[in-house]
Amino acid sequence: MRASMWWQLLLSMLALVSSCAARRIQAEATIELPPPLQWQFYQNSCPDAEKYVRDQVEFYWKQDRTLAPKLIRIVYSDCFVKGCDASVLLDGPDSEKKAPQNAAFLGFTLEVIDKIKEVLEQHCPGVVSCADIINLAARDAVVLAGGTSYPVPTGRRDGNSSTAKSVDLPLQAVSWGSVVPYFQEKGLDVQDLTTLLGGHSLGKTGCQFVADRLYNFNKTGKPDPSVDPSFLSQLREQCPPNSTNQVYLNPDSGSSYSLGKTFYSRVLNHRAVLGIDQQIAANNDSYQIAQRYDASFEDFKEMFGRSMTRLGLVKLLPGDQGEVRKNCRVVNAK
Repeated sequence: MRASMWWQLLLSMLALVSSCAARRIQAEATIELPPPLQWQFYQNSCPDAEKYVRDQVEFYWKQDRTLAPKLIRIVYSDCFVKGCDASVLLDGPDSEKKAPQNAAFLGFTLEVIDKIKEVLEQHCPGVVSCADIINLAARDAVVLAGGTSYPVPTGRRDGNSSTAKSVDLPLQAVSWGSVVPYFQEKGLDVQDLTTLLGGHSLGKTGCQFVADRLYNFNKTGKPDPSVDPSFLSQLREQCPPNSTNQVYLNPDSGSSYSLGKTFYSRVLNHRAVLGIDQQIAANNDSYQIAQRYDASFEDFKEMFGRSMTRLGLVKLLPGDQGEVRKNCRVVNAK
């Protein structure tokens, strides 16, 4: 290759890096951080913290790609109960992780978080919180699943109460009218809701969460009229009455466990698996957002990162409360 061509290639690469850096700086500048969060919180106390997290997530994701949707889900399950304090990781007979809606990420996913914490404790003991690990690991999972990297502010504190109770997270078969206020209470809006539901472009759900749409919508004894008839037949084959099977949330991306381009297209064409996803098309604001994302997958990926960042800001413990757990499953000994 001629020297001039090498030089042009180098300039192109530098331009790409500069563009990504500029978008990251712009994203950071437009997000107001509640204390105690900071950008690069561990820059001095554990400079390679994010690298340690990223390396472990990538290592285990290569073994099991279902890790990506499960890590994304943990952020929601943690932040929407007591706030982003890693209380969802605490063991106990009546803990948050025992809620039926959280069953999908028990086992391997929590073991991965344990391993990340173990590595961080080896290099930077008592420094990186479990709540930050959750948010950093989810960001790395999004990237591995084909999404766009996004800024994750750090400095969260872990809850130090071992009395976390089982919680009533909204099930997947809920109405739009009840979910929107639930999000607004957490400081999120319709755009965040519509965008975060795009995370359903990867992963699976149990047939019990779609059975009402297929056989007894609103206790009418009939299917949900919003389901495309041909897709209804497909779902009924996969989910016969009283089935314990699982189905892909986005049949198009399926076993790749990657963020698929067709999620919003399926919503607009009445081929969404979950009722809450299909309701995006029944509301004007969310319908317009879905149209935008259907037209530009890059827009969706960019905004998904923004909404994940905002989700990670929900109800943080002040700096004088909480702790940095040595073991994510139990509070520190007094």
